[in-house]
Amino acid sequence: MPVEAVVFDWGGTLTPWHDIDLVDMWRAYAVAFDAADPQALAERLAGEEVARWRRQQSSLGADGTGALDHLFADVGIDVSTARHGRALAAYLSHWDPHTLADPDAIEVMSGLRSRGVLVGVLSNTMWPRWHHEAVFSRDGLLPLIDAAVYTSEISSAKPHAGAFDAVLAALGTRPDVTVFVGDRPWDDVHGAQQAGMRAILVPHSRLGDQAVDIEVTPDAIVSRLGEVLRIVEAWRDA
Repeated sequence: MPVEAVVFDWGGTLTPWHDIDLVDMWRAYAVAFDAADPQALAERLAGEEVARWRRQQSSLGADGTGALDHLFADVGIDVSTARHGRALAAYLSHWDPHTLADPDAIEVMSGLRSRGVLVGVLSNTMWPRWHHEAVFSRDGLLPLIDAAVYTSEISSAKPHAGAFDAVLAALGTRPDVTVFVGDRPWDDVHGAQQAGMRAILVPHSRLGDQAVDIEVTPDAIVSRLGEVLRIVEAWRDA
């Protein structure tokens, strides 16, 4: 069966899964923002983020994720100030240990491209493109990505078909020759299959209350990211 493109989820797929305390992450922002009550601001920002993820989930991705700027606006923060800029930099830097690429990522992505397979990324995210590209550049992955779609820039999110359509359009390929690789049965596997793609599950993430109770059958399951290349090669040779 032909495989012309492979699209990867980002968090928990191209990066190893990390358990995160959202309030702690937002505390880095609140302290740098010089808030009168950093803990209260951190809790408010974390609460707004959780609410947005829940709306995205309950709408089946139709509501999208929105962008960080939307979140800040709802909390009443002026994103045009230098104060916000310093706080945002502190917040994003606080994430650095949790965004390091999976050790297999370069080998898999470069192996696909050397075989003439396009490489894409589709991430449910509120973060801006420039930060994702900075992270990918830091880890040597940016030159290996042919197209990336971040839901902070579009109106829908996985598992909604609109998100998958967006990355297919960006790559210039069709769903029947495209494989999706992700760590979430609902967002990634179910969403990709509903869009007409084959899906590979990397089931190493502890989703907790983010998990959706749905029965899906991935086209393949791998225990580590490095096995994706073998699966794709087997499908291409079939």
